[in-house]
Amino acid sequence: MIDCSITMTWCFEGEKSDYTISALRAVPELGAIVPALWPYEVANALAMAERRNRISSADRTRFLDVLDSLGVRVEPAFASVPADLIVLAQRHRLTVYDAAYLELARSRGLPLVTTDRELLDAAAAVGVGMFSGG
Repeated sequence: MIDCSITMTWCFEGEKSDYTISALRAVPELGAIVPALWPYEVANALAMAERRNRISSADRTRFLDVLDSLGVRVEPAFASVPADLIVLAQRHRLTVYDAAYLELARSRGLPLVTTDRELLDAAAAVGVGMFSGG
């Protein structure tokens, strides 16, 4: 279960770490699942990066090709999105977007792969495991 914070580190050299590279290398073997909002978050991050001249349109296209090649599985939206995710977000002081990643990982019994400290803390609080890398 990867989130956008991990995904975008793969795009920018200065943001990569051993942990994020390990996560990227694990995706083809272990697979990855994301909530329905992930493609929009990634697209927005890329659009903002291009607007700020952090990447070129050619870089964006290459990165999207890499993501396509990984075979990330996008889950459809939850049937009970508003009420349940709002409660989860409020309980753990998350955005509803981050709560969607947390709930997907929790409901599927999958480890969470993120660089977001608040999301990691919330995952620990609800018993969601973390990807250890390596």
